[in-house]
Amino acid sequence: MKTYAPKASEIERSWYVVDAEGLTLGRMATEVARVLRGKHKPTFAPYLDTGDHVVIVNADKVVLTSNKADRKQVYRHSGYPGGLKSETYGDFLTRRPADAVRSSIVGMLPKNRLGRQQARKLKIYAGPTHPHAAQKPEPLEIPGARRVEAD
Repeated sequence: MKTYAPKASEIERSWYVVDAEGLTLGRMATEVARVLRGKHKPTFAPYLDTGDHVVIVNADKVVLTSNKADRKQVYRHSGYPGGLKSETYGDFLTRRPADAVRSSIVGMLPKNRLGRQQARKLKIYAGPTHPHAAQKPEPLEIPGARRVEAD
């Protein structure tokens, strides 16, 4: 029996939309990274980009559990001596919600040119609207993500 190896011309890409309102950030990020890599398809190959496009809306309403918004730090460096800056994840999430969600998802992708190619298929918007309605994205069900209800 021969092993099936997908060709780049045989790959069919779908579009999915995720409403991040009330979703836990880490659980949502793992499922979105899985779809971006293509691990949900039977034709998955680790050396090929077989994943689908993902649009995330309401990124500003994502939730962090167990007080991580105050305890977890985000670091960046200017490249100069003494240029390390840090802020809490909660501040980063309120200041730049799309970048906060993107950094947690891209951190779960491979760190090479394949991972950068897969990260280009991720579109994140802080509000409820997106300009990708022409692609007719299907809602992506994330069974492991818990929705936190607003009190």
